[in-house]
Amino acid sequence: MTLYIDPPTWPGHGRMWSHLVSDESYDELHAFARALGIPERAFERDHYDIPSHRYADVVRAGAVEVGAKELLRRLTQAGLRRPKRRGAAREPR
Repeated sequence: MTLYIDPPTWPGHGRMWSHLVSDESYDELHAFARALGIPERAFERDHYDIPSHRYADVVRAGAVEVGAKELLRRLTQAGLRRPKRRGAAREPR
């Protein structure tokens, strides 16, 4: 039961973002996000988008810092990866 976060290196909407994932379940991921007050709208397919100003809060709460490639590897190995389909509209949260 571990949650992982990558560094805030993903640009969007005028700020930098991290990704928060679980290697156990979406239930674990959603519970962790709720406990931190992260809104459901921040969930996208298989991760939460975390703005850079919340990064330290998420780490203090117990998320393990890993690089983006390691985060993707762990998410994929857990069988929780939901890649975006080419040409598909953004999925509802």
